[in-house]
Amino acid sequence: MNKHIKHGGQASTGRATARSALRLSATAVAASLLAGGAGLAFAQQTVEITGIRRGIESAISLKKSSDNIVEAVSAEDIGKLPDTSIAESVARLPGVAAQRTAGRAQQISIRGMAPDFSTALLNGREQVTTGDSRGVEFDQYPSELLSSVLIYKTPDGGLVGQGLSGTIDLRTVRPLDLSKRTVAVNYREQKLGVGTLAEGSGSRFNLSYIDQFADRTLGIALGFARLDETGPVTSRFDNWGGGDTTYQGAKVNVPYNGFGYFADQTTQKRDGAMAVLQYKPNKSFSSTVDLFYSKFDKVKATKGFQAPLNDSWAGGDYDKGGVLSAATIASGTATAGTFNNVRAVIRNDAEATNDKLTSIGWNNQLQVSADWRVNADLSHSEAKRHQVIIETTAGTTQSTLGTARLDSIAFTNNASFTPALNYTDRSIIKLTDVQGWGGGTGSPQAGYTKLPTVNDDLSSYRLSAKRDLGGNSWLSAVEFGVNESDREKSRSFTEGRLVIKGGGPLASADIPGTGTISVAGLNFATFDPSSAIGSIYNVVGKLHPDIYNKDWRVNEKVTTFYSKGDIDTKLMGLPVRGNVGVQVVSTRQSSVAFNVDKGTCTSDQNCPAGSITAGDSYTDVLPSLNLSFDMGNDSVMRFALARVMARPNINDMRASLGFGVDNSQQILKGDAGNPHLKPFRANAIDLSYEKYFGTKAYLGAAVFYKDLNTYILKQDIAVDFTPYITPSTPLPPGRKVFGLINMPTNGSGGSIKGVELTASLPLNMATPALDGFGIQASYSDTSSSINLATAGFNNDGITSSKIPLPGLSKQVAGFTVYFEKFGFSARVAARHRSNFVGDVTNIFGDRQLTYVKQETITDLQLGYEVQSGPAKGLSILFQANNVFNTPFIRFKDTPANVIEKVTYGKSYLLGANYKF
Repeated sequence: MNKHIKHGGQASTGRATARSALRLSATAVAASLLAGGAGLAFAQQTVEITGIRRGIESAISLKKSSDNIVEAVSAEDIGKLPDTSIAESVARLPGVAAQRTAGRAQQISIRGMAPDFSTALLNGREQVTTGDSRGVEFDQYPSELLSSVLIYKTPDGGLVGQGLSGTIDLRTVRPLDLSKRTVAVNYREQKLGVGTLAEGSGSRFNLSYIDQFADRTLGIALGFARLDETGPVTSRFDNWGGGDTTYQGAKVNVPYNGFGYFADQTTQKRDGAMAVLQYKPNKSFSSTVDLFYSKFDKVKATKGFQAPLNDSWAGGDYDKGGVLSAATIASGTATAGTFNNVRAVIRNDAEATNDKLTSIGWNNQLQVSADWRVNADLSHSEAKRHQVIIETTAGTTQSTLGTARLDSIAFTNNASFTPALNYTDRSIIKLTDVQGWGGGTGSPQAGYTKLPTVNDDLSSYRLSAKRDLGGNSWLSAVEFGVNESDREKSRSFTEGRLVIKGGGPLASADIPGTGTISVAGLNFATFDPSSAIGSIYNVVGKLHPDIYNKDWRVNEKVTTFYSKGDIDTKLMGLPVRGNVGVQVVSTRQSSVAFNVDKGTCTSDQNCPAGSITAGDSYTDVLPSLNLSFDMGNDSVMRFALARVMARPNINDMRASLGFGVDNSQQILKGDAGNPHLKPFRANAIDLSYEKYFGTKAYLGAAVFYKDLNTYILKQDIAVDFTPYITPSTPLPPGRKVFGLINMPTNGSGGSIKGVELTASLPLNMATPALDGFGIQASYSDTSSSINLATAGFNNDGITSSKIPLPGLSKQVAGFTVYFEKFGFSARVAARHRSNFVGDVTNIFGDRQLTYVKQETITDLQLGYEVQSGPAKGLSILFQANNVFNTPFIRFKDTPANVIEKVTYGKSYLLGANYKF
């Protein structure tokens, strides 16, 4: 009897009629079981597969036997997925791309759609995230603790928590799937950031223990993984703004109003743990408890300087406006020149982030009779993020400015700063409000602090029943059930200005210590600000409307009724298997946030705000169909049709509202979230052809099309402000109460379409001379008719009125060459994605859309595993990541106009793994 994949790593039996062409070898089964696969039982063969090929063949097995269109990653062995986090492993799959954060893959895009369009599951259960919205930060998941990953590109009736672009199911091992006790230990030393300002170092360690007891009725799996790094000192260049200045009596445009060079160093420590307890006293009953825990602590130190150039707003005792001279003008834009009167700002910042993720699930299956079995599943997932951000400024004190020319800036494509001062001289350079960023002499600001906190909790239960129908129907089995989840996510910000203790508007303090650093040729004084609050600075709290806008709580209660039928029949003379199903999804959502009447704010310390509670409810019906046609000769044609959805960005669902009088238009204007938002919805069609060669190789081609019925964009909406105004609210002339609110709303229309090509081939299929060599390659081309209006978006470097769909890279490609024979192994892997609109966290702590430049990341892996003797089971591994030192680059409108460039360097790892 054949077995097929079910969500959460469980298996369903039946449908033997149409599967003779899809039988897998027992060795592939052993590999799948050892890698924590879903359990596949097929015809027997005795050749053992190991190492890289084990992982490839296990992944092919998962893909081949699935009723849906999927992509898979499977571990070479227990604890041996080679990447620091699962994000890097997933990013090599066809049609999948990653956005880097701090040099490592973190956010995942499927088929050209932003991370929020997909859903992450752990053993079939939806997961929360430490980020501001839904997109899971996959660097929270150590790859060593996961045995496989399955990406569903098409949904089915039983896939609860599905996304619009896809669903990523992370899986841990099932101990009773292994035939014996297994223990694995892995240790790696790391050299980080080769080619940066200063190299870093670190280590990785993991231990896995799997065993079976009580005549194989009780199984246990335990895993622990630690990442401990003192990161390299990386270099970063950025610039901001842009606008007009006066040159020789005429107005000219300058590409940016200022720039900065920074040196960043991050020290991080991640502890991850996994535990599985599986009890199966007989063939009729099984009970499994899963626990996953990850704690990720990061401390970032930033040293740098900023050169504000075109300060037309500055004056008084603060920085004078820069004056452009000796400029080269082309079509009204200054392409080169010198700004004088530029006062550099020396930055010494510190940021500590503490992320914690806990997930627990309890699954019970009971075979009630020969035809009926029931399933009950309980789960809870919670994530917490706490941050402390300290920003300090240093430079010359305002009273020394006078009219003297202090510094000059050469304005070219590679901005350079020519200092006229010694910025390492602590008798000249002081901690102070250098640029008047506190708002003027009455409000000094020698620094700033933010304390953001995110909490995300999700509890759910699932009850289902399944009946096998036998061979007399085109349906081999039917399943129906209900899943109910309750999710609450909150974000809060506490912010304040740092003022020098005991001083007035022009107060200053000495920079502690004796440290200095050189960045981009400028030497300046440095110190650690983490202990400066209370000793050097006092904190003056801020109650600015924009800060209120960051505080919110969103609650979602989702009830999903579903039914699913497993198809096993013939159609047009061909054996066909698959599933047909439907989900009825009822959603109740609400949010509590602040209503800020900006006109009543008299200062940053006196800005009263009221509370708003609002929400909505709606129901979606999501039918789905997956068909896999056995074309003969190990070929499969797959067809899928479904209605899919992705819930809104949680940050967009906040009930926040801030408004005031817009003096330029003489109307009330504001910005807000929208707790009434409905999901992104689309009708999707997929078609793929896959040619298999057992489980050793496959070729694939797929096309897909998604017709978006609804999507979300930000725009100005005409509203009546009457419910929000008070007797003290300032109103425009004529006491107008109608105005505009910029907020996220549901739009309609648009499409996403693409093509995907994949291949995985051992080269001995071409000639025995290449035995041991193999290649994997993938390419996808995706396009969308959707262009979002940028009005109201928090953008960086985007001045156009329309932008492509965030997350969309038109081309995504991957290529891997590997060798494995006689215990030796080697692998070179490259992944590429073209330009796209990504999102980053800006200086205010909000998500911000930005253009990210195309990049190709190349990794290398070499290894040797002892094949016999007392050291059998010992393997040595060397890795080199980002071997071409590809930088992370953001740009303004065109790739040539770089606004940020970060060089992370290459990383080397050397380690050993022992399994017994």
